Amino acid sequence: MEDVDLIIKGSTIITLDKDDRIISDGYLAIRGETIVALDSCVPVPIPYRGKRTIDAHDAIVMPGLINCHTHAAMTLFRGFADDLELMTWLKDYIFPAEAKNLSPEFVFLGSLLACAEMIKSGTTTFCDMYLFEEMVIEAARTAGMRCVLGEGLFDFPSPNAKNPREGLVYTQRLIEKFAAPPLINIIIHPHALYTCAPSLLVEAKRLADVYRLPYGLHLLETQKERQELERKLGKRAILFLDELGYLGERFIAYHCVAMDEEDIKMFSHHGCKVVHNPESNMKLASGVAPIPKMIKAGITVGLGTDGCASNNNLDLFQEMDSAAKLHKVFSLNPTVMDARTVVKMATQAGAKVLGLEKYIGSLEVGKKADIIIIDLSKPHLTPLYNPYSHLVYAVGGADVDTVIINGRIVMENRTLLTLKEKEILSQAGKIAQRIGKTLKGG
Repeated sequence: MEDVDLIIKGSTIITLDKDDRIISDGYLAIRGETIVALDSCVPVPIPYRGKRTIDAHDAIVMPGLINCHTHAAMTLFRGFADDLELMTWLKDYIFPAEAKNLSPEFVFLGSLLACAEMIKSGTTTFCDMYLFEEMVIEAARTAGMRCVLGEGLFDFPSPNAKNPREGLVYTQRLIEKFAAPPLINIIIHPHALYTCAPSLLVEAKRLADVYRLPYGLHLLETQKERQELERKLGKRAILFLDELGYLGERFIAYHCVAMDEEDIKMFSHHGCKVVHNPESNMKLASGVAPIPKMIKAGITVGLGTDGCASNNNLDLFQEMDSAAKLHKVFSLNPTVMDARTVVKMATQAGAKVLGLEKYIGSLEVGKKADIIIIDLSKPHLTPLYNPYSHLVYAVGGADVDTVIINGRIVMENRTLLTLKEKEILSQAGKIAQRIGKTLKGG
C-alpha cells in the first residue's frame, strides 16, 4: 500500500478528461501537488494510505473553476457605478475613480477580497488585467491561488505608469521577477484597441514573443466600438490585428460581442482564443457574443466574470448558469450551450485558453491537484440525475465546501485556511468609506 498526502473518497468524480469520465463512489489520491490516482472505491479497496482522508460521500468532486478574465481589485468598486453603458461607465466613472484611489495598498486589499470570494465560490485559477499587478501576485500568493496576471497597458498615464514605456518596463520586470509556472504566470495585457496606439500594440506583442507568453486584450465589446474602430483604422479591427501579427494561438480576446462570421473564420484559422463574459455584457447592455458560432467553428472559448464593478460578483457557477440561459433565449433554441459544454468552458477549455491545459482543467493522473468538493446534501441539490445539469442550473458558489489548489487545502467546511476573512472584510469596509467620498456624486 502506497503512502500519499491526501485521499478524497466516496464521491461522484467529474473528471472532465478527454473521455468525460464520471466515476461513482470514487477516490482521488494526491501526493504533493499532483494527482497520482483516481478510480472507483468498489469493488477493490483503495490501494493508498493517506496522511489525511476526506470523506466526500454525497458530494461532487471536480476540477477547480478557471476565471479567464477579471480585474480582481475592482471588488472595491463593486456597485458604485451601475446601470450605465460601457463607455460612460468606463470614461466618466471607472477611469476617474481609479485615478483618485488606486495605490499598491488598494490593489492588494481588493485582490485579497477577490481571492476570498473566488475560493469560496470554487475558482482555483484566475486571469487578471489591472494595475499594480505585483500586488495582485502577492495577494494570490497569500491566498494560495493559481493565477495568470498582466499589467494593463495604455497610451495615456495610469496610476502606475506615466507613459506606455513605463508600463512595458513594469511588465518586463514582472516576467523576470515573478513568473514561476504553473502557479504564477504572466500575460501581456494591452488594454484595448481604443486605448492603445499601434506602436504600443507592436511593442507589447514583441515582448510576448521574446518570452513566448500569452497576450490578450478587450476586443469588440460593443457594436459602437466596432464602428468607431473601423472609422479610426480604416479597416476591420480583426484585419488590423492580423496585419500587426496578433492573430495566433497565444492570443486571447476578451468579450468579442461584435464579431461577425468573417471575424470568427479568421480567429478559427489562426487558433485564437476567446473569453466569454455574459453577465458583464448583459449588465452593460453590450450585446450577446456569438459564442455558439465560435464553438462550432472550433474556437476555444473560456468563461470569465470580468470585474466586480460590472458584474457584480466573481461566482463562476452563476456565470455558467447565465451563459447557458442567455444563448438559449437569444437564439430561441433550448439545445444550444448545453450544460456539459458550459462546464467545459469553466474548466477544460479555460485551461486551454490560458495555455495551462497540461496542468489543470481536468482531473487526471499527473495533473496538478486543483479540486473542489460540492456538498449535495441540500434541498435545492436533491435529487441528482445529471451532474452537468446540476452544476450549471442548480449549484451556486455557496455550495462549494472544500477547495484544494496545487495539492494544498485552502478552504475546508466553508472556512478559508489561507486568508483572514473577517480582517479582510473589515479593512474593505474602511477603505470603501474613504473611496465613497471621492466618487462622482459623493
